[in-house]
Amino acid sequence: MADVLTQAQRRLNMSRVRGKNTWPELILRKGLHARGLRFRIHRKDIPGRPDLAFISARAVVFVHGCFWHGHRCPLFKVPETRTEFWMNKILANMHRDEIVARQLQAEGWRSLVVWECALRGRGRLPLQTVLDLTETFVRGDQLTARIAGDFSPRDTSSP
Repeated sequence: MADVLTQAQRRLNMSRVRGKNTWPELILRKGLHARGLRFRIHRKDIPGRPDLAFISARAVVFVHGCFWHGHRCPLFKVPETRTEFWMNKILANMHRDEIVARQLQAEGWRSLVVWECALRGRGRLPLQTVLDLTETFVRGDQLTARIAGDFSPRDTSSP
């Protein structure tokens, strides 16, 4: 299937895709700040330049876009045009994520990944649940964790 946008339109769209201060990241930051958690954002001196760094807790939080980081959920869809290019790019991101996770662990950081699907889409979790899970991670001692949307089949039959 051919792209419905012209090359110039596609270039403009892609140039506006942000790598930081995305909507899911901002909503998470706002909720955690309201709960009294204090953090630094996009620290260059920490491997992977995490979205949130809780220095005293030695914990970092990454808010990953499901498409860009290859999450196997309904928000991830392999593009129909330039498929090889996009899959190589996404696989490189996934490989880099693994390297960063090992570097963080080696340096004594605990890391949490909050997937975009946990905050938007039909499988999203209630925001309070995501904030509760994130706060529990930051205040706890778990080494790594992931928060993703709920895509389990739901019983739609009536009682």
